[in-house]
Amino acid sequence: MLYGLLQFIDVVLNLIIIIIVAQVIVSWLLAFNILNMSNQFVAMVANALHQITDPLLRPIRRLVPSFGGLDISPILLFLAIYFIRLVILYPTMAQVRFM
Repeated sequence: MLYGLLQFIDVVLNLIIIIIVAQVIVSWLLAFNILNMSNQFVAMVANALHQITDPLLRPIRRLVPSFGGLDISPILLFLAIYFIRLVILYPTMAQVRFM
């Protein structure tokens, strides 16, 4: 039961990473005018990604200033997720699995 919960948490962390990577890519494409917000589909996807990722990235953005217009909050969130997995999640999964 606990192992299944830990696997679910791992899947959620994977989804968060995928969504943040998508947000970063879309923001770069918008910044370089490859995508245009006047396209309704692009605007819908960009707004949805922003609404999903902003609650996760906003606290980091408040603590860490941007460096010359470069937002490093996604990188810091990736590191936090990696830390959670490496230090907390995976060792706990290994212990629970062999109980």
